[in-house]
Amino acid sequence: MARDAAVELEWTKPATMAAVRLHGSGGVDELALDSVPVPPLGAEDALVRVHAAAITRDELEWPVDRLPAIPSYEVSGVVVEVADGVGGITVGDEVYALTPFDRDGAAAEYVAVSAGLLSPKPRSATHVESAAVPLAALSAWQGLFDHGGLVAGERVLIHGAAGGVGQFATQLARERGACVIGTVSGTAVSRARELGADEVIDVGRARFDEVVEPVDLVFDTVGGTALARSHSVVREGGRLVSVAEEPPAAEAGIAATYFVVESNREQLAEITRLVDAGRLVPAVDSVFRLADARLAFDRVQESGKHGKVVLQVFDE
Repeated sequence: MARDAAVELEWTKPATMAAVRLHGSGGVDELALDSVPVPPLGAEDALVRVHAAAITRDELEWPVDRLPAIPSYEVSGVVVEVADGVGGITVGDEVYALTPFDRDGAAAEYVAVSAGLLSPKPRSATHVESAAVPLAALSAWQGLFDHGGLVAGERVLIHGAAGGVGQFATQLARERGACVIGTVSGTAVSRARELGADEVIDVGRARFDEVVEPVDLVFDTVGGTALARSHSVVREGGRLVSVAEEPPAAEAGIAATYFVVESNREQLAEITRLVDAGRLVPAVDSVFRLADARLAFDRVQESGKHGKVVLQVFDE
């Protein structure tokens, strides 16, 4: 595991830290940069000095039952403290993770994370690039392979093939040896081809359900009418998986699944291997400082993004 020896030698635990906190259910306007206590360690935790934290569309709607709450559930940073008795990880390790959605996130100088969720960050990627990986790449992995059962030689249709989750799904499906058909709009056509899609459909010019030959799997990342029309292109015995919303009632002979991504250290380690091999490339749309979190969340809502919006907390 890559190490930051300077942390081990120089770091002294502070009493407080800067953190972005959501204070109400009004969205971006309820965000504030606060000074709060550094989180204590649970029995199985490690404390991570946050270098970068990525943010996700709609995540300000998730913690409204436990306000004030710190957002961002994708972190890349350096371990600075480990709870007694926790093995497999040490101070100075460079790590990244998808953190649990039911506790404070990583839009802060420090975050306490279950050590069992922390994986070595890709050696070939910066902390900013690494933070852009966990939620989207794990969503793609679990949608394609855990829930979708995709294997080499099958045909998969990916809705939103150049989007946040879709870009990873396109690359992973290609890596698995599947025939990849992607739906996108406008300027994303060329991007989907760059990612490895064998066929790309611009939904502004054609209806996918009128031009796509039957597929073994539809992986939906956009929901709405695309998801509603997807049954018609799934062959009998095929699968329809959505990470966006509940699919319509399954038709005879088609398995339909909706899922919420879960943290998984082993899968993240496989994703790291692909990143370091140059087989999986993360994309960063824009980078903001912690104090500019409102601007970052505004950017997340905008169209035309290419990759993740990331908060840089400590410099590389």
